[in-house]
Amino acid sequence: MILRTERLVLRPFMEEDAPRLAALAGTRRVADTTASIPHPYSPGQALGEIRRFQAELQSGSSAHFVFALAESEEWFGEVLLKLIDTVHSQAELGFWIDAASGGKGYVTEASGAALRYAFGPLALNRINAHSMVRNQASAKVLTRLGFHHEGVLRERVRKWGVFEDVDAWSLLRGDPESAPYR
Repeated sequence: MILRTERLVLRPFMEEDAPRLAALAGTRRVADTTASIPHPYSPGQALGEIRRFQAELQSGSSAHFVFALAESEEWFGEVLLKLIDTVHSQAELGFWIDAASGGKGYVTEASGAALRYAFGPLALNRINAHSMVRNQASAKVLTRLGFHHEGVLRERVRKWGVFEDVDAWSLLRGDPESAPYR
């Protein structure tokens, strides 16, 4: 499955993406504000994750996309819908981007495509998102996308031995802010 926006192409990870995934996602900047990405992140670990992503895609429990400029073959970020729950009609949105490509609206654009997929073909009702309280860049993206801040989950994750507070967000199919994605 491939999703397209005005500037981006979103496609599933392939095994040959493992070295680049390790190099980009494994930077301290990206790993620092994500709950599950390690630092350092080896190509072998990345390959294991890609194989897990592929198995989850086949089972329907997640949809992981890498994204790149349409005119470039070098991808530079990830947006994903994970924990897809068809019984309760919900999933969780996550994303990250390489520092060199940040600040250009790519994450918002790619996430919008993922939301259109979630509310469209997947027919989900609720999309959840979580961001570390200190990650203001992610909070800004989620606000631009129309997500509602639901509260703070105190000391929800442990990153490098330190417990971190996490903001909880949601966007419902019935929210006026979700209209561009339906």
